[in-house]
This record gives sequence, structure tokens and C-alpha cells, in this order.
Amino acid sequence: MSPGEAGSAPGERPAGDAAGLPARSRGVIGLLEENCTVCMLCARECPDWCIYIDSHKEPVPQPPGDPAGRGRPRVRNVLDRFAIDFSLCMYCGICIEACPYDALFWSPEFSYAETDIGDLTHERDRLREWMWTVPPPPAHDPGAPTPKEVITAEGVGPGSGGMSGARPQNGL
Repeated sequence: MSPGEAGSAPGERPAGDAAGLPARSRGVIGLLEENCTVCMLCARECPDWCIYIDSHKEPVPQPPGDPAGRGRPRVRNVLDRFAIDFSLCMYCGICIEACPYDALFWSPEFSYAETDIGDLTHERDRLREWMWTVPPPPAHDPGAPTPKEVITAEGVGPGSGGMSGARPQNGL
């Protein structure tokens, strides 16, 4: 019994179960459904084909005051099923890197053993449960220059300084 387990009741996980692991360890993949646009890039890039995604299209309501009948109606993909078969997964992380919308994350959880191999296919509700274990990203380097996006968002930059919105003429 390790020192962290001494005060734990049987069946309870000790606080900081993954405390002995290095930062950003690969354990299981967590899904943030709100960010998933059902683009299918993760499933297409997976070398093991262990990601299963089902979706359907729903029409997007027209904004009020928009004249009806102009152009084709807009639709969006709605996620019906997102599952990962961890009996096939080789934990390479290509799906996480391929996701342009940050819907997939590494969680340090690693104790999700099952007695039946069929139970290793985890659906979106179970993948969502691991999101609370995903550690926050490392802090930005304090010595790094301020990103252009932050400068633009704060309104400090071209258009707010001495140039008063004039475009440089590149020596012309």
C-alpha cells in the first residue's frame, strides 16, 4: 500500500490517482462534444480505424428578417454517435492532432480495464466523463512576444496607433 492510499476507503481511488505520472501523460482520449463539428478528420486519419462516428444533417433556422427562398437552405452536422474502440487503439494521438476544433484531448486516466473486450468500445458519454481529468495546458512563456491575435483583440495595433488606419504604401 502506498502512502497516498492509507486514508482511502476500499473501492475509492486515492486523491491524485495519476499523480505519479509525468505531465501530459497519455492515458485515454476524452471528447468535448461541444467542439465536435463531425468533420470526420479524426476517423479518417486514424491508422487503426478505431473511431466510429455517425451523424445527420439538420437545417439551420434562417435569421429573422432574412428573405425566404434566397439561396439554398443552410444545414449543419449533428453528432449522433462518437465511439472509440480502445481494444484497437494504439494511442498514437494522430486523432487528437488532426482535430482542428480541439474536441479530443489526452486524459491521464489509465485504469479503465474491462473483463469483456466488447466493453472497450467507449461511447461519447463515457468519453465525456474523462474531460474533467484533462489537465490544463501549460502556461504561456512570460518572455514570449504577445501573439498577434491578442494584440488585435485588445485593439492595440494597426488602426489604433499613429497610423490612424492608413495602409503602408510599401515605398510607393
